[in-house]
Amino acid sequence: MKRIMIIEDDTALRTELSVLLQNAGYETLPVEDFTNVAAQMKASGADLFLLDINLPNVSGETLLQEFRKHSDTPVIMLTSRTTEIDEVLSMSFGADDYITKPYNPTILLLRVSAVLKRAGRTTAAQMYHDAEVSTVRGSLTRNGTEQILTKNEMIIFQLLLERMGEIVTRDALMTALWDNDEFVNDNALSVNVSRLRGKLADLGFPDAIETRKKQGYVLR
Repeated sequence: MKRIMIIEDDTALRTELSVLLQNAGYETLPVEDFTNVAAQMKASGADLFLLDINLPNVSGETLLQEFRKHSDTPVIMLTSRTTEIDEVLSMSFGADDYITKPYNPTILLLRVSAVLKRAGRTTAAQMYHDAEVSTVRGSLTRNGTEQILTKNEMIIFQLLLERMGEIVTRDALMTALWDNDEFVNDNALSVNVSRLRGKLADLGFPDAIETRKKQGYVLR
């Protein structure tokens, strides 16, 4: 049974998350004392952390940044903030996903499942040609230049990398993004692929992703 630590100072929401996850078959470790959360995270043995950004005494982003110095255990950030800069900062500090409150319970469970699946099949660092791919930081680094990817860009890139040289269909990518293609439309996927192309081009890979019309994409 996977263990999930819930780091949320809202008592009602913490209880709600705990019940939701327990009913889905997870063991939960709700944090109630926020005086030394970092130590609790390190000693917990959790398989995944749900980490609120706004906490007493210390921000969730600061906790995440410190935690990433010694662990690549998956972390999903929980926040009521909705600006893109918050997502980018969280991903740059090493978050595996980012969920805004109020959350949809079904989608939250799908995200938790997807992050745990990715954690089970990936390592902290891989290579794409001569660029290092870090799933911990959500980044690609080449010749000292780092490009931070959003969670969606990293999911797309990871699937393309796993099947490098093969056609990956748009349906397969949408399913990988949300575990259910009804949660994303075709235009959203195109935008994410376009942004990923731009970041790869900035690293010196201008023709990395080839589009196969009516089929999908190929990573070269």
